[in-house]
Parts: sequence; structure tokens; C-alpha cells
Amino acid sequence: MMMSLIRRQTANAKNDVLSGLTVALALIPEAVAFAFVAGVDPLVGLYGAFMMGLITSIFGGRPGMISGATGAMAVVMVTLVKRGNDIGLSLEIPIENMGVQYLFLTLLLVGFLQMSAGIFKMGKFVRLIPHPVMMGFVNGLAIVIFLSQLGMFKTHHLDEYGNKIIDPLTGEYAKVWLQGMELYAMLGLVGLTMLIMYILPKITTKIPAALTAILVVAILSITLLPDLNISTVGTFIRDGGGEGLKGGLPKFSTEMFQLIPLNLETLKFIFPYAAILAAVGLIESLMTLNLIDELTETHGNGNRECIAQGGANIINGFFGGMGGCAMIGQSIININSGGRGRLSGVVAALTLLSFILFGSSYIEQVPIAALVGVMFMVVIGTFAWSSFRILHKIPVSDAFVIVLVSALTVIFDLAVAVVTGIIVSALVFSWENAVKIRARKRIKEDGTKVYEIWGPLFFGSVQNFNSKFDVSNDPNNIEIDFIESKVSDHSGMEAIKNLVNKYEKLGKKVTLKHLSPDCRKLLIKGNKHFEDIIETDIEDPRYFVVTDKEDSMEIPIKNAD
Repeated sequence: MMMSLIRRQTANAKNDVLSGLTVALALIPEAVAFAFVAGVDPLVGLYGAFMMGLITSIFGGRPGMISGATGAMAVVMVTLVKRGNDIGLSLEIPIENMGVQYLFLTLLLVGFLQMSAGIFKMGKFVRLIPHPVMMGFVNGLAIVIFLSQLGMFKTHHLDEYGNKIIDPLTGEYAKVWLQGMELYAMLGLVGLTMLIMYILPKITTKIPAALTAILVVAILSITLLPDLNISTVGTFIRDGGGEGLKGGLPKFSTEMFQLIPLNLETLKFIFPYAAILAAVGLIESLMTLNLIDELTETHGNGNRECIAQGGANIINGFFGGMGGCAMIGQSIININSGGRGRLSGVVAALTLLSFILFGSSYIEQVPIAALVGVMFMVVIGTFAWSSFRILHKIPVSDAFVIVLVSALTVIFDLAVAVVTGIIVSALVFSWENAVKIRARKRIKEDGTKVYEIWGPLFFGSVQNFNSKFDVSNDPNNIEIDFIESKVSDHSGMEAIKNLVNKYEKLGKKVTLKHLSPDCRKLLIKGNKHFEDIIETDIEDPRYFVVTDKEDSMEIPIKNAD
């Protein structure tokens, strides 16, 4: 059944297989690098990329879209893991164990929230994210990933006997910046990685640039720089107290329930992180889905993607992965390589699993400098550099939102930044429309005063709307024409009711024209008296559409020079 589903969603199996292999090779270094960003074992990142990729490729709402461990979620996870480790210390549970167990438990709640969003069809709300918020989102994400990599340029602070010094403020091993040849070697290898990733795609796109750069840097550091004691993935894990990578199939585990007390305090601790991770994952995934829709001129299913992603994160929680969401960069690589069906994502995930099973020992030999170089290139590719070019060309409010969201992403987290950006954008939109309401005034031959309303009437413009009328000095007959206006909410209707009441208390007659059918219905429902003052038998000339070609008049259009 599963294979038949994949075949139905696959337009070109050959292209999907080749594209999936390419994506898998590009996924490996990023999965390891994002695991370091999150503060978890690289194997946890690889498991997360495998399970996310496989489940969302089969059951997700967008064939050809690639999911895995991502930086957007990793930068939230790092705080969760660190605080979980602190709780482990207070409970005398091994520090390396407790933080990641809290992560796994949180992923179960993340998955539940995401699946709920899909079930209740909330995927469409991503359309409410304004473009300035999206630009601020990616800019902030890029800055956070960049800052997280600076810690890789530090080493343990040692005393005169070569023992690690513990920082009394944090209780962790103190670190200092690299110096001398170690620093120069680190900078050189990072620069070489970035140079290869920049130049190679200009020569050929058939070879994965990230993987090639890592291989070249690894060979160089092993053969030519063996005396510099360059930090690798393996030494980094062992410095943190780990035993190195042990590749194998993900194993089902409920250890988190045994270690973590399931009570209200635990829920209070993990829920904010779960909500943030769920929101960040859905936002990035639905943004990626919309982008792939545009590139392929097809239409994905956002609600189905929410359910699949939630299920994948629950599986990650039970099988020891770091979870994740859709990956914009890898999805574009897949589409540009010819991957259009679900088979491309399945091949990428299974290829990644084979590398975990048979190549984990090689991952340990990867220099940290190579992963830092890869992440710096991710930063460069993620940051919306065009925002600098357009800041002085767009409205000040939009420029402010871009800067605000970027700053909040760095200071707090992505979800807080995006929600704040949406609220600010909505308030700016409301304010701008609130001041746009106008009233043209004229007197008919019979002495009736006409108010022709122009602009939206809603909660923000009610005060300006009321200020347009001179109730006490107006004549006895008043017409209020809404032909150029739209009554948008209950506040607008209440404003009309109150205005009519003011005129009628002074014995003046009011007639309302060109109200929308919905508005008329609600006004009459609230007060039957409005049946007498709302004109319904007038024709709106702007709604008239000519359908008979014999009655229509052709208007010649001049060519634009």
C-alpha cells in the first residue's frame, strides 16, 4: 500500500532517485551541524533528519518537499536542553541524559499541537504573515545561527596542570577563545570550506558542494595538519563526556517517562518550548510549501503537512530524534535537481539511514571547522540581503517591522518575533485605514444634505467617521450614502446605529443608501426600525456588467510607447 502511494505521487522515478541521493549527501553535514547548534549528540540530529524526512515524504502535503533537522528549531532547542540539564543536576541525574530526555518529551507535545493545527485546518493562517515579517524572520534566523557558531572558536580553559577550570557563575567548564596557530588553522579551514561551497556550484551542480568541502577539509586536516590538534566531531563529543557515535537503527524508548516527573510543574516548563517549536516548525514548513507551490506551479495541502509533521515529531520523541520541519534550502535543491514526487524524499531519508548504519565512524573524523563553514554558508544563503537594498524604498512601517522581527528573533525566539511582527503589521494596517475614511458633503435642491462616505468603516475608523457629521446643525433630511464605503465589523454597524439615533432624537430623518446585504440584514435584525430608513430598491451602477456584445461599446486602446 505504501509503495503504491509513492508510485502514484511520483512523476519521474529516475529523477526522483537521483535527486534524493543528492539531497541525502547535502543533509548529512547540516543534520550534524544543527545537532551541535541544539546542544545534542550528532546522532540525534541524524535520526531526526531521517525520521522527519521519511514520514513527511510519504504522508506530507507537498510532494518534493524535504524535511529534517533545521536551524530554526535548533536555536529554540538549545535553551530547552540546557535548562533540562540544569534540572538533571538538581535531581542528581546525569547531565548528558536529562536535557535530551526533556527534548524528547517536549517533541511529543509539539507533535500533538501540530497535528491539532492540521485537524482544525489552521494551515491557511500562514497566509496572514506579511512579507516584512518573513524577511525579518529569515534575517533573525541567520543571525542566531551565526552567533551559535562563535562558540566553536573557543576551547576549554585549563589550569597550570592541564585540568579544566569550572566557571563558578555557570557551574560549567569555562572556555576561552582560540589563540595562535589553533585559531589560524580554524579560520583557514572555515574559509576553505566556504570557498569550496561558493566556487563548486559555479563549475558543476552534480557534486554536492557541502559534502565535497567537508571531505576536502577532513583530508587536509588529517594528512597535512595532524600536529595542530584540530577539533573533530569525535573529540567534541568526548570532551562533552560522550563516548562517540554508535550508529544503528533508532530504538523505541520511554525512558523520558521514567526520568521526568509527569506533573503540572513539568508541563509548565515544557509547554512554552513546545508551543514555540510547534509554531516555528509550522511557519517554516508552510512558508516552504508556498514557495515550492510557486516553483512547480502546483498546489500542496498545508493542513495535511501539519498532521504529517506533527506525527513525525511524535515518532522522533519516542525514537530518539531531535525533530524538525521542512527545509527551505534542501527542498529547493530537490526541486532544482528534478525531484517532484514523494519518492525523492523517501530515497533521501533511506540514504541518510544507510550512512548512519555504516558510516557513523567517519562522521567522527569530520573537523568542527568544516561544519562551521557549512553553517556560515547557510547563514549567507538564509539572510535576506535584499532587505538592505529596499529599506529606503518601502514604507517606514514595513522597514520597522523587518528590523523589529530580526531583533526579537535574536533576543527572544522566532515564534515571539513572528507573532509580534504580525501584531505590529496588523496595527499599522488598521491605523492607516482608520485615517482614510472620508465624507463628501453636498446639498440637494430639496434641501437634503448628502454624506457620501468613502473608505472602510471598522473599529479603527469609527471615531473619524463620527467626526464627519454635524448632527445639531444639519437640516431635517439626511442621506448617508455608503457606495464608496465598506462596513467591515460590528463596531461599524454600532456607529451607524448610534449616529441614526442622534439624528432621530432631534427629529431629523435619516436615509441610508448602498449598504451591503449583510450589513442591512444585521442592522434590521437589531432594530426593525431600520427597514424604514434603509433604501433597498436602488440600483448600484458600478455593479452593472455588460454581457451582450451587441449592446457593448468597444473602446480602442492606444499602444503604450
